[in-house]
Amino acid sequence: MAKKTKRADFDSPWKEVLEAYFPQAMEFFFPQTFALIDWKRPYVFLDKEFQQISRKSKQGKRYADKLVKVYHIQGGEIWLLVHIEIQAQKEDEFPERMFTYNFRIFDQYHHSAISLAILCDENRKWRPQTYSYNYPDTELNFRFGSVKLLDYDNRLAELEASNNFFALVVLAHLKTQQTNRKPQERKAWKFSLIRRLYESGLQEQDIRNLYRFIDWVMILPKALETQFWQEFKQFEQERSMTYITTGERIGYERGQQELGQSLVLRQLKKRLGELPESVLTNIQALSVTQLEALGEALLDFTTIEDLHNWLQRNLATDD
Repeated sequence: MAKKTKRADFDSPWKEVLEAYFPQAMEFFFPQTFALIDWKRPYVFLDKEFQQISRKSKQGKRYADKLVKVYHIQGGEIWLLVHIEIQAQKEDEFPERMFTYNFRIFDQYHHSAISLAILCDENRKWRPQTYSYNYPDTELNFRFGSVKLLDYDNRLAELEASNNFFALVVLAHLKTQQTNRKPQERKAWKFSLIRRLYESGLQEQDIRNLYRFIDWVMILPKALETQFWQEFKQFEQERSMTYITTGERIGYERGQQELGQSLVLRQLKKRLGELPESVLTNIQALSVTQLEALGEALLDFTTIEDLHNWLQRNLATDD
């Protein structure tokens, strides 16, 4: 069960890497939309605006969603609603949710939006692209852009040869899926991908950013993680390149977060009984600071509704 908990936290690294390399993500996944955008002008992540349109959505599964303001090459704003679907099974309501978010943007801000979905799940047959209904006097056909990461698993050589940062992101994600229950193979791929960062001639900050994604998604058992770091430190020393000096710190922060989750969950279960899966998923998404705040707040909880309200307030203000 512990392994599933770690796997469920895919949304955080995806959000981080999408923000760090948004133009590269658009060029890699949606080249036609990329070509419409004037990249000489700054783009802006509209976090507050997205919170307004998503606040009424059901609590439960976490998604990596971003609303971004860019500029058309011929002038004028374009709003992009980029959704990264991480869960591993089909969700029948997903096309409706894509339409609902698009409509809410138009209804609340009088801005049309380009809706785009990156599907990271493991269901090859699930390929949502439209939401529609048809009556004698009313018809709707909403289509959104959609890419499936699994489609790249027979294009590994192309990913390895690409200069786009998101090729490496996709490769790390696919190898994480493919090495499920194969820890030794995952360790080998993790080492290979991070070593490739050093050998690619990237800037130090880019190496750190991409390392953080790889390290976060390619979780290893503790014994193998320790072995991995011993080998990687030796690799750094041999090349006199110690770019990833944040490795132990990130590992420490993740350990502190997992410890905080464990303590808070035990306290909540004692106070409120067994918790719904949706609540567990939201707690897994909390930062160390938020977990500390929840540890204090739960002393005043008397019902599960108190916990729901606390999570709704805090998740709504921390995107």
